[in-house]
Amino acid sequence: MNSGDSSFVIGDSKEQATAVASSSHESPITNDGADSAVSLYLRQHESKPLLRFITCGSVDDGKSTLIGRLLYESKRLFDDQLAALEADSRRHGTQGERIDYALLLDGLAAEREQGITIDVAYRYFDTDKRKFIVADCPGHEQYTRNMATGASTADLAVVLVDARKGLLAQTRRHSYIVSSLLGIRHVVLAVNKMDLVGYDRAVFEGIASGYRELAAQLGIPDVQAIPLSALEGDNLLQRSPNTPWYGGPALLEHLEAVEVEDGQARTGLRLPVQWVNRPNQDFRGFAGTIAAGVARPGDPVVVLPSARRSTIAQVLGPDGPLQRAEAGQAVTLTLADEIDVSRGDLIAAAGDPPAVADQFAAHVLWMSDAPLLPGRPYWLKIGTRTVAASISEIKHRIDVNTQERLAAKRLELNEVGYCNLSLEEPVPFTSYVENRTLGGFILIDRQNNDTVAAGTLDFALRRADNVHWQHLDVDKAARARIKGQVPKVLWFTGLSGAGKSTVANLVDKRLHALGYHTFVLDGDNVRHGLNRDLGFTDEDRVENIRRVAEVARLMADAGLIVLVSFISPFRAERRMARERFAPGEFIEVFVDVPLEVAEARDVKGLYRKARAGLIPNFTGIDSPYEAPEHPEVHLAADRQDPESMVEQVLAALDL
Repeated sequence: MNSGDSSFVIGDSKEQATAVASSSHESPITNDGADSAVSLYLRQHESKPLLRFITCGSVDDGKSTLIGRLLYESKRLFDDQLAALEADSRRHGTQGERIDYALLLDGLAAEREQGITIDVAYRYFDTDKRKFIVADCPGHEQYTRNMATGASTADLAVVLVDARKGLLAQTRRHSYIVSSLLGIRHVVLAVNKMDLVGYDRAVFEGIASGYRELAAQLGIPDVQAIPLSALEGDNLLQRSPNTPWYGGPALLEHLEAVEVEDGQARTGLRLPVQWVNRPNQDFRGFAGTIAAGVARPGDPVVVLPSARRSTIAQVLGPDGPLQRAEAGQAVTLTLADEIDVSRGDLIAAAGDPPAVADQFAAHVLWMSDAPLLPGRPYWLKIGTRTVAASISEIKHRIDVNTQERLAAKRLELNEVGYCNLSLEEPVPFTSYVENRTLGGFILIDRQNNDTVAAGTLDFALRRADNVHWQHLDVDKAARARIKGQVPKVLWFTGLSGAGKSTVANLVDKRLHALGYHTFVLDGDNVRHGLNRDLGFTDEDRVENIRRVAEVARLMADAGLIVLVSFISPFRAERRMARERFAPGEFIEVFVDVPLEVAEARDVKGLYRKARAGLIPNFTGIDSPYEAPEHPEVHLAADRQDPESMVEQVLAALDL
């Protein structure tokens, strides 16, 4: 490297630090001198600012090659890494006898075989001026969720465009996700493969002009367009003589100089509690990473959502007490007062607390093969807090290629929607624009614990502040006591024709004869009134059960024994219904028959019409039925007589 090149260090080892420190000395240094040089280097290294950035764009635009070339040009790769790169280039490379720099990033076998990026690859490097963490993100549309994962912590995006192809749909997709969804405000438009168009200035300026129009539509305030060739190294580390008409910075020069604003510094203290540290009876601390603001001993704080107040007694770092800790530092706080603080709570500046709400407008990127259905329950994780949540409404779906707003009742894999989000309990939050930690969330499938969505909070819905639970002096216990019974919900589920309504009716008659106060909610009857606006799509089935579960809860609050007879084909919705009730109050009754038996009992002719294609989305034919895994009552309705099934249900009631 010549004297004008920036020097890189990859990794953090004492040997590397010594080598770098000693490179500026003509004479050998002693061990003491080496240790001193290492300490000096490490202190300088700690004080450098950090820039996290991603590379994204369409397939084969050269993202991995660009980052690989940057790492290779550092001249700091270990000998075995260089040897492996040369061997891999001969075996998997696409550049003939030349080194294929992309192989430094494409680590998966499938990536090397196909010549594409599938997973996000993270690499670290630094120069004399700055430290960098770069995420090389995939370009294929089916890996959009991987790309969003890489972008979620980035401050800047390098959007690559093939000079031969210009702006593509995937360029627009990624630009929308990094800006409108994930709030990245700084973009480098890297017009790559300029060598293949003869370094034509008109080609570059046409692409740059088109992208700036897109950036204006998306609200991206800072765009730096750079013509480059990742393969040849043009305008990567320094300006290339092949583009004398370009007067801007080289890529690395821009990355070293770009000023990324720190939105976290604009607010008071925000510390999501990750762990309650209680090693003995004399110490109780609250550990976490500061998401925003500053923590100092003596500062007044409020714990949310409980709104209890106290004062910081100590700020403890890894090496002991601190007089000050800032955003990004992992600390333990002790408080002056003994107040209840748990994992998931937020310790915030008392004079500048964030809002607390349980309903939000949010952008959601769906990341699961199974669709998002409004009303279906999920776990929502925001910061260190996990709460039950559901999408109450999809306001619209966004075509990320055109930014058009489209009507939608569901979201499919890799689709983005603007939704209303409802939580089971209030959480402290800020908008994602203000703070990523307190404004970004993920949704988790409650059955298999898969992460199914990533999202960003926009604002709290006004009804979250205006609608409150009204306390009633005559409560459920009082209403049940005057009836002389314990409220219960018997939830009958099974295929159409299994006998749910028949058994529920017989149980209802027996309970009525015994003097109990009951009511039956039957699927067909409810669809004549309350749910007459719902069809039989998966989305409507979810909403059907949600409404019925809420009605059943109100009836249980009235002290009744409620018999609910619905197919309710999905486990997620039956679990949602169960969670509306107190432990022991909900009894799932699985009326089980084989499909052929249900069809043979088809007095309404529904199965026959479904098989003829006249009734779409019919459970058991072209829509699934997910049988209960652990019902309280399992009735073999094809082998038991009605009387024995009634007795089995009454036994479960334990009247």
